[in-house]
This record gives sequence, C-alpha cells and structure tokens, in this order.
Amino acid sequence: MSDPTMDRTFHVAMFPWLAIGHMTPFLHLGNNLAARGHRVSFYLPKKALSLLQDHNSHPDLITFHVFKVPHVDGLPPGTETASDIPISDTSLLVAAMDRTRDQFESSLLETRPDFVFYDVAHWVPMVARPLGIKAICYKVVAASSIAIALVPARKVVPGMLLTEKELAEVPPGYPSRTVVLHGGEARSLQFVSMPFGEGITFYERTTAAMRESDALAIRTCRELEGNFCNYISEQYGKPVFLTGPVLPFPSTSETSEEQWISRLSQFETGSVIFCAFGSQYILEIDQFQELLLGIEATERPFLVSLKPPNGAASVEEAFPPGFGERTKGRGTVTGGWVPQPQILRHKSVGCFVSHCGFGSMWESLMCESQLVLVPHLGDQILNARLLAEELRVAVEVDRTEHGLFSKESMRKAIESVMDPDGEVGKTVRKNHARWRETLTATNFMSDYVDEFVRNLRSILRPHA
Repeated sequence: MSDPTMDRTFHVAMFPWLAIGHMTPFLHLGNNLAARGHRVSFYLPKKALSLLQDHNSHPDLITFHVFKVPHVDGLPPGTETASDIPISDTSLLVAAMDRTRDQFESSLLETRPDFVFYDVAHWVPMVARPLGIKAICYKVVAASSIAIALVPARKVVPGMLLTEKELAEVPPGYPSRTVVLHGGEARSLQFVSMPFGEGITFYERTTAAMRESDALAIRTCRELEGNFCNYISEQYGKPVFLTGPVLPFPSTSETSEEQWISRLSQFETGSVIFCAFGSQYILEIDQFQELLLGIEATERPFLVSLKPPNGAASVEEAFPPGFGERTKGRGTVTGGWVPQPQILRHKSVGCFVSHCGFGSMWESLMCESQLVLVPHLGDQILNARLLAEELRVAVEVDRTEHGLFSKESMRKAIESVMDPDGEVGKTVRKNHARWRETLTATNFMSDYVDEFVRNLRSILRPHA
C-alpha cells in the first residue's frame, strides 16, 4: 500500500536569521519548493520585506509574514537586520530576535505548517515539537566550516574563550588535514565562544539548534563537501539533507544591470578584474588603498564594488592620491550595489577578487573567471581554505602575520591566476573548469532539490 505522504504537497515555515545573507538563500530554497507546488510561510522583519519581495517567484504559494523586532537596549532605534548595525552589536540583535518567540509561536498555531526551517533561533524546536511540526535546522554556510568549529567534538567550555592554539587544532575525526588555519587566523574563530544573545554563546546556541532539530539541512552538495556532511551527521546522530547550491535563477530584468553590462562590454573578453566583498566587509582605509593600488598595478581594466572604508564618507574620498586620474577610462570603483551574478556571467570579466562569503563562493565556482580570495571573517577563511588548498581552484592573497595584505601581494595573486602560461594559472584553470562542469551540468541543482523534497517527505511518514 502506498504512503500518501509521499505524494502530497506540504507547507514549510521559514524563520531565518535577520541578515540578508541568510534570508536570501532561504528564499531561494523557498522558490524551488514552491516551483514544485509546496507552500511557504516566510517570516521576516518589515525592513527586509522591501528587499526580498521582488525575489519571490511564486507569490501565489510564498506568503511573507512580517514580525516586529523588539527594541533591546544598546541597539539603535529601528534596528531590524544585521545590515543596520556594526558586527560588534550582533549579540544584541540576536537577543531582539529571541524576543519574537511569542509572535512566531502564535503564528504557527494559526498556520500549522508541516515543517519549520530555522538557523540561529535555537528555541524553534521547542515551539514546533508540541504542535507536531518537524524542525529542520537549515545551515547556509559551508559544511567544512560547521565541521571544524561547531561539532560536539570541539568541546567548547561555556564561559571560556578558546585559545589560539585550541582553535587552530582540528577536532577529532575531522575529515581533512588540508583545510586548516594558519597562525593568528585561528583568532577569527574566537567568536564561537563569545556571547550570542542573552546568556548564551555562539557555540551553545548553534549546537543546541542542531542538536534539537529533527533533521539537519545544509546548502551544499556531496560532490564538494560530502565527507564533511557525513562527519556532521555522525557527530550529531541525525540525518543531513543537502539542498545543493540553490542559487537564484538568472534575472530577466535589464534595468538595474544595463549600465554595468554596457560598461563591461567595451573591454576585451576575459580582461576585466571584478572585486566585491559583500555587504558587511568594511576595510580600513590603508587596506582599501593597498587593494586599489594592487589592482591598478596589473594595468588591467577593473570594476570594484566595496563599501567606503572606515572613516570615509565615500569611496572616492578614500582613493590613493592620483588614483582617479590615472585609472580614468580603465576602471570603476563604486560604493553602491552591483548585480554580482550578472557581472560574473559577462564575457569580459576574467578575474573575481572575492571575500569568499558562502554565496560568493558558489557563484565563483560556477563562473568562468579566475579566482583570487581575500577572506576576513572565520567562515570566509575556512571557505578560502576549501577553494585554495582542498579544491585548488583559486589563489589566496598572501598576508603578513598581522593579517594585512600589500599592493604587491594583491598584484601577484591576480597576475598568477590570469597568466595563461604560468603553472598556477594552468592548475587553477583546469581544476576550476572541472568543478564548473560538474556544478552546471543539466539538472544538477534541480535533482538536489528533488532529492531534498523526498527526504523531507520521508520524515513525514506515519509510524507503524
């Protein structure tokens, strides 16, 4: 006798962390589920609604539920997302998110979904379980990062900061001896034992969120990170369902990107350096200038999208002396938004200088540009290790023991990957082409989502 739960559509509630870099991949997954007939209730603050509603490809099946973010002392009035605050205030925003629990629980009582997907809100399983709702902890960061920093084998002691030596050591059973942290970079992972909300650390919150779930889901694929996913599953004793990259579908709108496409089209194929560091990476002014001078020294055309550095009101104000005049007609530096996926698909772009955030990591693997990595935060550093040392598809910019790069190290990294005759360029180009072929194969992403749906249905089966 067939199981009816294996055929029917289901209803998913989504409650992602209040950062656009988390809400966006949740919505991409929601669009993929809705394309298969499933309903999605997406919970977000009002300020995020204006940014995401145009990316809802199935408004008939995806419903946005706006909630109020309570004020917490120390947060600027009106704070609703991580983009509104410096990274140092993140713990306060987490506390504000936790205070939405009553709003969320009341809504679940009304909507009664089959599943609720969450990441940072570790209390979601306690709300969902009494209502008979399956709680899926959905991680939109690399499995390799989770496996090295957020597994029980790490044995983080509450209230104690991990030392640099402890952070540099991989946990027992970690499936790679290549993806490791060097020197002072381990300090970038100290956030795992720091406060993340009221009376709880990042490690305690994240491991509780994963431990209390009915299943774990990760935005990755087994071809890239299968060994890390297996390790996480063993550590937590839970199934790990993979969604694949779930990247957005190519945009059909030309209005927002026309100026950039037109500008890029004046340059030769594969000649342009594109540099973008995401919405939260803010450089110090000296590093901002070293980066620009390093790109200038390549004598290639460029498009740089960076936030103004600390202490500057605009990118132009922070230019090195004479930079604007010397590079006029050859390069553009903007502090505003650019359509990164569309730019990476342009034939003129030959090198992508990235901070190696997880979204940018996927986009870089699937584009034809050569890759140069300038990671800043802990998970970005681990992503960079995966690409540069495990997969050997990219080059990471050399830095001093204090974590600083120079214009010369920037120039050398870019030229090493763009030189078609150099050994480094040949190696990364060959490896990158192999991975791009895998990830862009027909039905690769859709097959992952189909499998993910089957896995979700399997845990809805009634017990005998």
